[in-house]
Parts: sequence; C-alpha cells; structure tokens
Amino acid sequence: MSITKENFGPLGLSPQYIKALEDLGFEQPTGIQEKAIPLIRGGQHLIGIAQTGTGKTAAYLLPSLQKLQYHQPDFIRAIIMVPTKELVLQVLEQQQELAKYTDIKMVGLYGGVGWQKQAKQLEAGTDMVVCTPRRLFELYERMNLDLRKVEILILDEADRMLDMGFRSQINTLLDLLPRKKQNLLFSATFSPEVEELSWNFMDFPHKVEITPEATPVETVEQRLYYTSNFGTKLNLLVHLFQKEENFNRVIIFVRSKRSANKVFEALKRAKLEGEMRLIHSNKGQNSRINAFKEFKEGLLRILVSTDVMARGIDIPEVSHVINFEVPRLHEDYVHRIGRTGRAFHTGTAISFAQAAEQYHIQKIQKKIRMAIPVYELPSNLEIPETPFDERQEIAKEIDHQKRKDDPNFQGAFHDKKDYKQKQKQKSGKRKRQFNGKAKSYIQKTTPKKKTTSKRNRHKK
Repeated sequence: MSITKENFGPLGLSPQYIKALEDLGFEQPTGIQEKAIPLIRGGQHLIGIAQTGTGKTAAYLLPSLQKLQYHQPDFIRAIIMVPTKELVLQVLEQQQELAKYTDIKMVGLYGGVGWQKQAKQLEAGTDMVVCTPRRLFELYERMNLDLRKVEILILDEADRMLDMGFRSQINTLLDLLPRKKQNLLFSATFSPEVEELSWNFMDFPHKVEITPEATPVETVEQRLYYTSNFGTKLNLLVHLFQKEENFNRVIIFVRSKRSANKVFEALKRAKLEGEMRLIHSNKGQNSRINAFKEFKEGLLRILVSTDVMARGIDIPEVSHVINFEVPRLHEDYVHRIGRTGRAFHTGTAISFAQAAEQYHIQKIQKKIRMAIPVYELPSNLEIPETPFDERQEIAKEIDHQKRKDDPNFQGAFHDKKDYKQKQKQKSGKRKRQFNGKAKSYIQKTTPKKKTTSKRNRHKK
C-alpha cells in the first residue's frame, strides 16, 4: 500500500482521487483536509477557518468532486465563488489535476476579458463553475443561466470577497440558488461580517478551525528591518538580493502602483540575476495572467506585486516574501507571508518599516500574538537623507495615528489646519474702508438705490 493511500484512504476518497494525489506528490493530508473532507462527504454545511497555505482548496474540491461522481452536461451542479481572477485560474488548474481520472468538467468565469467565450463554454455543458461573483451575475443576466440544479455552493476567501465589496452580488446570487443545497464557507478570518453572511444561507453549520485567527504558519521565519525612508528601503532590497544566495523565488509586496513601479525600476537598474515581472491593477489582463503563470512555473525569480496576489494564490516553493511596505490592513500581513512556507516547505518573510509604519507593526504583532524579530541594518548600507516631501508625509501619518488613538491629541498639522481656518474666517468678514482719519473707519456698504416713489419726491 502506498503512503498516499494509507494516509488519505481513511478519509473515504475514491481510488481515482487517491491516484491523482499520488501523481501530485501528496503523501499526507493537512489539518483542514483531515477534518473537513469527512464532513463534506457526509453532506454537512461547513465553515472552515484556515490560513492560506493549509490545503483548503483540496479540502473542498476532493469531496465535492466525489459527490458529483460523473459528468452531467445539462445543469451546473456546483459553484465556487472566489474574489479574484487569479484565484479562479488557480482553482481551475487544481480541479483539472484532481479530476484527471474522471470526466467531470469545470469552467472558469472572471472579468477583464470578453464574456462571449465563457458563455460558449457554459453552453457546451459543465458540472462545476469557479467564478468571481460579478462575472457570474453578469452571465446570469445575459444568458438567463439555469441555476436551479445547483447542489453545492462554496464561498472561498469569504472575508476577502466582503472586503472587495461583493456583498450585494453574493446576496443576490444566494436568492437565485435553490434553498436545498450543501453550503461551504472558507475564510482566513471569522469577522462579524463573515459570521453575518454565514447566517444568511447556512443552517446549523459545522465549524472547523485549524489555527487561531490571524496566526502565521509555523514554517515561515519572520524578520523586521527598521528604515528611515523609501530610499533606504530600495538600497536594503538591492543589498539583500546581492548578498543572499538563497533568494530563489521572491514576491515583493507594496501598497500602491506608484511604489511598485519605483521598486521594479530600482531592481532593473541593479541588473540582478534572473527574470522579473510587475503586477498591479493597471497591467492588462493577459499581462497579469502571463506573469503569474511564469512565476508559478519557475521562469521568474522576482515578482513585484500589490495586494492582488496576497490572498489564496498557491505558488510552490516561494523562498522569500518581502513586505517592502507594511500593509495597513493588518490581517493582510498574514495573507502576504502565507505565500511562502506552504505545503510543508519552509520560507522567510522580511518586512521593511519606516517611522510611520512602526504603528502598524505594533498592531500586527498584537494581532498575530508574537513579536517579529528585529534585524540590524547592514553596516555598509548607504542611507540617503529623507526628502522634505517624504518627511512631511511621515509626520502627517504619525499625527493621524496619534489622533486615531487619542481624539484629544493636538498635533502640529492639526494646529496648522486650525490656523488656516481662522485666517479663512477673517478674510470672509466685510472689508472696512479707511476714511483718512486715525482710528476712524467707515463700514463699506453698497449704496442705496434711488427711489422714484411719489412719497419720497413729496418729502424732497
């Protein structure tokens, strides 16, 4: 008996899925797979709370595929909703790998490309759909999709979908689906919003929680460098790439498109070994998909990205994740560093923080219930002077943070704002006209119109 069959067999999976897992090199189930697969196979509603990198996609795909059994082209029987097109492509790829010894078919629906091709795939017949909520709703309206035979509904990365504003589309789609179906919800966090969403469509669900909310995976080593400015971060980034030999496959996370472009250009000037690409929302759909595919296949060494890749994306053997800028949504820290140390591999997460970001580091450490080890800057690192504009931005951000924690705090920028308001109020008052005599002013008024009434002419 193979190791895979010995470990996955007790979960009740069919031989074709055991064979597919062997082909993928899976030898033992993860915690979420051990707990969730038997419950899903038993037809139970399920809420699964698990961090990224814990194998939750296979945890819901394997039992769902087994329940569908074989291809029936007439109706969509299972729907998987995810927040981004990158996740659609990832789930689609994993389904094809797990269902390779069956005839079950899946179609991926996502925005950013024409809907006609996806509509033709639906018309050809499919058992499962993995989609973003907005595109599914769009195709439902255009094609009058028949969703009456849906047996399984899966919401993956539910917290992220709510953060991205998909609540109304999700609620509308829930009304279109049959009430009698199996409902599965997976999320990295169980916020009040996620809990409220689960109440809307789940009756007496089983809750499976593998790790405490916002807990980093144990296979990730964390490091923290305190820096003075953006220029120092750039120099430190290049220094690490030049000195660290094991930077094999690296994702660099930034907060904005502007920062992403600056980091990418700095790395290009440094002429580092290996290919690199850039992903953010201004990049075209095909460009983003190709960059993601090349990085996953090991053709790229470096990928600079905004948080579009922070959630759920499964890329094997990412050696390092670098938080060039600390995320302001503190739970995103766990999602970012969860890109490495996946599926029993180890990885390293490195964060750079200037003065205004130390506030967020403190909040993150409180959320993950641990202190991130601080490393000293290299002694030979060039530390440029902080430009005036950046210094002002940092000071404003620190003022804002202090005022957020203490509403009575009066910062320098608060006082300046009050002064400007007072000056504006003064300038709004009527101007007074000097009449040539000391300390004697006449109020400037608009002259009265001459009247032509008979009464006034009589007085004259």
